[in-house]
Amino acid sequence: MSIATENFSFQKKLTIVTILLFFLKIVAWAFTHSVAVLTDALEYTINVIAGLVSLYSLYLSAQPKDNNHPYGHGKAEFVSAAVEGILMTTSCFLIIYEAVDNLLHPHTFHKLDIGIYIVAFTAGINYLVGYYAIKKGHKNNALTLVATGKHMQSDTYGTMAIIGGLILLYFTHLSWIDSVISLIFAVVIFVSGYKILRSSIAGIMDEADEELLKGVVKYLNEHRRVNWMDIHNLRIIKYGSILHMDCHVTIPWYFNIHQGHDEVKALEDMVRLNFGEQVELFVHTDGCLPISCGICTKADCTVRQHDFVRKIEWTVENVSTNSKHSV
Repeated sequence: MSIATENFSFQKKLTIVTILLFFLKIVAWAFTHSVAVLTDALEYTINVIAGLVSLYSLYLSAQPKDNNHPYGHGKAEFVSAAVEGILMTTSCFLIIYEAVDNLLHPHTFHKLDIGIYIVAFTAGINYLVGYYAIKKGHKNNALTLVATGKHMQSDTYGTMAIIGGLILLYFTHLSWIDSVISLIFAVVIFVSGYKILRSSIAGIMDEADEELLKGVVKYLNEHRRVNWMDIHNLRIIKYGSILHMDCHVTIPWYFNIHQGHDEVKALEDMVRLNFGEQVELFVHTDGCLPISCGICTKADCTVRQHDFVRKIEWTVENVSTNSKHSV
């Protein structure tokens, strides 16, 4: 099973769970008539809608490359995450409206104890499923699963606040507590939705992933071969669960095609070993120049024109430039 197909299968299970939890939240509201519980249920409709959108986006991203999409369909995952972020942030206005309306026109509550038990159960399941979604998303480099998992966990934090408020409401009968909890919940959802929206836009716009770049450069520094004088013009683009990496590698100018291929193959194998099989690596080889002698550590070079001066430590800054390294 491919990574994309595995992500799609996992998202199907997530969607089924969210639908079941949504109906349980509706049952809890029917018992309690609490606006905070209603807010929780209304917000969870976003999970259901987003889950269906995510399911479709993962279905698209699992499709093979074609003439119209030579890099695959992975960008659909970023669009899906953007939709989820937008739904989360806009839902805050509905929650705020319901909370203010409850302050002005307090509702009558019923069977809060039953509602607390049901909501607490949904919170526990929600958090665990969200945890596994984030774990699976990071493992398979799937932003959609990470976004869904974070959304579910942010729901859990809000739901826990609602549970605490319901317990307080149960003992004090102060109806304004219900509205205050809903307003706090709205802020939590807005912040989480903004973060998801921000990361999805970064993916759509091919924004550089600084943490990923740092990890790649650090790994290459630690495992560099003597025949790699430098690596430059390094670029990483995310297409859903697939990473496309381009770079230029400077090798001895007198290497034949087979020797150059061996160096490229070694680099590809090294990257895939550490970052997974979902990496597409395109390497352009450059022959070394006399200026390369000062940074070349190759001791058995028979055509060296200048003495070795110092080893260049690779950084995100110097491997991202489009020029060969020199002292």
